[in-house]
Parts: sequence; structure tokens; C-alpha cells
Amino acid sequence: MTQAILKRIFDLAISVAIMALLWPLLLLISALIKLESGGPALFIQDRIGKGGAVFRMYKFRTMIVNAEHTGTGLCSYPGDPRVTKVGRYLRAASLDELPQLYNVVMGSMSIVGPRPAVTYELGDYTMLTDLMKIRFKVKPGITGLAQVSGRNGLDWSQKIALDNMYVERFARLGIIEDIAIVFRTVWVMLSMQNVVEQAPQKGE
Repeated sequence: MTQAILKRIFDLAISVAIMALLWPLLLLISALIKLESGGPALFIQDRIGKGGAVFRMYKFRTMIVNAEHTGTGLCSYPGDPRVTKVGRYLRAASLDELPQLYNVVMGSMSIVGPRPAVTYELGDYTMLTDLMKIRFKVKPGITGLAQVSGRNGLDWSQKIALDNMYVERFARLGIIEDIAIVFRTVWVMLSMQNVVEQAPQKGE
């Protein structure tokens, strides 16, 4: 059995199991979001996946409606007034990522892999350097090597380096690498560190 098949079985087993166990929590979160701020419970955004393919990624909405078009746009820093009260708790516990389990089931994402970039975050995919394209050789993930190695405390160059390292490690170790990252993810979630990006210093 190839590593790609094992990875798919691993993805389906984890995502289906979590959704089956947590469906009451998913409904509760959806209700709390709508009660606090109205609007949709889900935040849907186009992301770049494997091979540059664009797909729609789902998250629980943690900010005011249309937040990405106001204030600091895609970047959210500590104290960002656009983040709702419910959203702050969801982000701290990483519960806002749960709807991406649907992406995993549908095959556009994996449990483990590089975080998918927003379509306009890195520029035109066809214009990216070969080094930057390495991370797109695998499906994007809900968690990944960069997420367990610093998360939003890392800058883009550090994230890309770690994402590329994951691609190399998976090619060498296979599903063992994914299992190790999942265990490390549990600790990162419990620690609640580097949940949001740090505000840039003046002059940066």
C-alpha cells in the first residue's frame, strides 16, 4: 500500500471520527457565533492547494463580517477589535479550524500539510519560485510542521522553509511523520501559544 493511500485513510479516519464525536459542539459554536454577531457562522475563503489548484476553505467565523476588507486586512494582531468575543475563545483553542475537517473529507485538504495560502497572499502561483512551489507538492493541512514549530510566531520565510522540510520528511518517512505532527499538535493546542500574529515593529 502506497504512502498516499495510507495518508488518505489516516485523513478520513481522523476527520470522520472527530466530526462524529464533536457534532454537538459544532452546532453550539455555530449558534454562539450567530447569536453574538449575526451573519454566517462560517468564514469561506479561496485558498491555494496542491499543485496551485484553488479551493474553498471553511472556518468558523471569528471576526466581524467582511473583516478581511477592513482594518489590517488578512493580518490579525493581539487586541484586534475586529475579533469577536466568541472568536477570541475559538482562536485560543483552535476550534475555529474544525470546519476544515469537511475539506479533508472532500479531499481538498489533509490533516497534516502546509497551511493553504490565500489566493492573493503570495501572488500569482505561476510566478512563484521553484523553492516556494515545493510546499504545493502535497495537499495543504489543518496542522503541519510550521504550526507545531512556532505557528504565527514565524514569518513567511520560516514557514515556507518548514513546509518544504515537511514535504521532504513525508517523502522519506511517510505516514509516520504525520502521526508525529498530530501528537505535537495536541500539545500546541493545549499551550495556546502563538495563536495570532505579532504586530510589526515600526519601520518593518
